[in-house]
Parts: sequence; C-alpha cells; structure tokens
Amino acid sequence: MLARTIAAAVHGIDAIRVEIEVTVDWGSGFMVIGLPDTAVKESAERVRCAIHQTGFDFPGKKVMVNMSPADIKKEGSAYDLPLAVGILAGDEKISPDKLDRYMLMGELSLDGSLRPIKGALPMAILARELHLDGFIVPRANALEAAVVNNLNIYGVDSIIEVVQFLNGDIDLTPTVVDTRAEFAKAQGIFPFDFADVKGQENVKRAFEVACAGGHNILLVGSPGSGKSMMAKRLPSIMPPLTLSEALETTKIHSVAGKLPQGTTLMTVRPFRSPHHTISPVALVGGGTYPMPGEISLAHNGVLFLDELPEFNRSVLEVMRQPLEDRIISISRAKYSTEYPASFMLVASMNPCPCGYYGHPKKKCVCNEYQRTHYMSKISGPLLDRIDLQIEVQPVDFDQMSSKAPGESSAAIRKRVIAARMLQERATPR
Repeated sequence: MLARTIAAAVHGIDAIRVEIEVTVDWGSGFMVIGLPDTAVKESAERVRCAIHQTGFDFPGKKVMVNMSPADIKKEGSAYDLPLAVGILAGDEKISPDKLDRYMLMGELSLDGSLRPIKGALPMAILARELHLDGFIVPRANALEAAVVNNLNIYGVDSIIEVVQFLNGDIDLTPTVVDTRAEFAKAQGIFPFDFADVKGQENVKRAFEVACAGGHNILLVGSPGSGKSMMAKRLPSIMPPLTLSEALETTKIHSVAGKLPQGTTLMTVRPFRSPHHTISPVALVGGGTYPMPGEISLAHNGVLFLDELPEFNRSVLEVMRQPLEDRIISISRAKYSTEYPASFMLVASMNPCPCGYYGHPKKKCVCNEYQRTHYMSKISGPLLDRIDLQIEVQPVDFDQMSSKAPGESSAAIRKRVIAARMLQERATPR
C-alpha cells in the first residue's frame, strides 16, 4: 500500500514542503531515496525500535521510501516521525484519512519518545501557508511553533500518542500561545543594566549616539577599563524589537538550534560575542550542512568582537560585504542560500600589545614599531565601516568606590527611542 506524509526541510531560514511516500510490498529490505543524508539513512533502526514500542511489528516486507522533491538534500533526524507514521500507514496499521491534513516532524528515541528538533518555527509557518489543519511536533518544540497563529500545534511525547490520534482513539489538545501578550510581557527584561557602571560618561554617551543612529563602534582602551562590561549592556538601551523583528530573529535561532527550550519569542535583541579563534565559516555561516553564522545570529542585535586585532585577518575581511548589504549570500558547489545579517558591530581592542599605551599610571613597554604593527592588523576598509571610535580610560578609585548608582539603561533607552522617532519623522516618505 502507498502512504504519504507531509514533512518539511529548512533552506536558509525558511522551510520547504517535503512529501514522504512509503510503499510496503512483497519482498524484503528497507530503502530511502530522495537525497537523504547519513542521519536520515540511519533512521531505519530508530524507526524499527520505535514502531515496536507502539505494539505493532515492523513490516516483514520490502519498505521503499521516497522523499520528494528529490533534488533537495534531506538532512537530520527530524524525519523519523513522518517516516515511522508512513511505514505504519503503508502497512495498514494507521488510518490514512488524516495524513494529508497534518505536518509531522520529530526525532525518535529507541523507546518511541520524541526529541526536540531544529527549525520548528519556520516549519510551522510553512504548515500555515499550506492551509493544513495542524502541526505535530515534540512537546519541547510546541511553545516555539505555537507562536504561529491560525494553526493547531500539537506537542506530543511519544509516537504512541501520534498513532492513537491519527487512528481517532484519542484527542490531542493544541498548544495555545498569545503571541502579542507574551511579547509585551517580556519587553524590558535585561540581565545587565548601565546603572551598574560607575563613571565612563563619555563612553555611555557614545553608546547612546551609536544606538540612536545604528552606528558601529570601536572601543580602544587598556585592560580593566570596562570595555566588555559596557558592551554587554548595549542591548538594554537599544530600541525594543518589533513583533516582526522578533519573529525573524527567533526563526534564525530556531534554524541554528540556539533557541532555549521552552522559549516562545526572542524579545531581547541578541548579543553575540564569538572567540577570536572563530573561523570565517563559523562567522558568516555555511558549512557542509548550511547553518547561520554568528553575524546572522546577531541579526537585529549586537555582534561584539573583543580583542579585535587577535582575530584572523581573513575572518575580519569577510564582514565587509555584510556590513554594507545587511545580508550574507553563501554560494557553494552544492547549494546557494542567503541569511539576514543586519547587526550593530561593537569591537574592542587594546592600544598596543602590552595594553598600557596612554595609561595614566602604568608605563607602556612597547616601541613604536610594535604599536604600529599591532594597529595595522585591522585593515583600512574595515575601519572605514566603523563609524565611531572612542578611547576608554580606566575609572579612578573615587568613582569606582562611589555608592551612587549610574544612570539606568531605561533612562538612556528613552532618549534613544525619542531620537529614532525624530529621525523617522524627518525621513521623507
């Protein structure tokens, strides 16, 4: 018997419909065609064990699986659930009546339980566009997918629940999320606040100007002057995400598998701080199995590069085009894709190799050649894309020991939002 189930593949940050056709006929063997990767091919044993947990036997016949469209690579273990359901339907153990009305995705454990998957949000968006009745996912992904309105999201714990639901033995309760209420409730919650920063008023002012205009900024100062500490507080003074920005940001992190479990929407602008040993591919994205890089994970937020001269020059140079175009196009022999990359670049560095050139109390031990060579690690074209460069001096003891709190992030943020609104009114339509 021929059975069909509906699944999805992630391409870029969007999902594409995948139809899984399964035939169970006389013979023996298990074959999957349609450009499956190793993880999909290995699903045979996971599916076999999971089916036994449902109380049914794996068909003792020839099982042929076709994943269409056949010219798109199928990657990952998220196809386990639609494969298992298709095999059971092809063996006439599941009623086929509901199969064309629901999208199924999930990784199976050997005991039949479901593990979370990547990219549940863009898949849910696709399910709504296809006008399906619902999307069945592992319970760990239910809140993430339920952000999509006008679509029933069913979070399940095991394949047994899915089989019983499709056979009409049980009813599943949809996961409901009030997207706008969740979004509004989480606004303004930040782990770091500028009220904790003593002194450095000129740097705070530079950050305020940078956020108001969306400028990139470079901090130059000695170790211990507070560059990293202040950079971490930058998202707290940036304008709040709009709902569309939050959805787009959440999609990127969902595809990359970086979304914390139980998260519905990302409501705080992302802050990414990769180590200086990062590779060009990890920064811009791509790889054997294409994934968003750090510049895309920082989309609508901040990309902080600490110790800028220590980054490999080839890594820094790949940021030239994304800083201009706000998008990264990745073309390889086997695929071509685009990821959004509209981020605010914040970089910090020491003024010299020893770090104390210009320090009011500590003496620099570097000569002029060493300082010049150190600064020349950053190319002119990249520096040209950094709008603000500011020197950060260490805070003296009197300011540091003061009990008076600094200006709060909320107060600075109000001025940033007011400046943005003024710019919007002044911009001709």
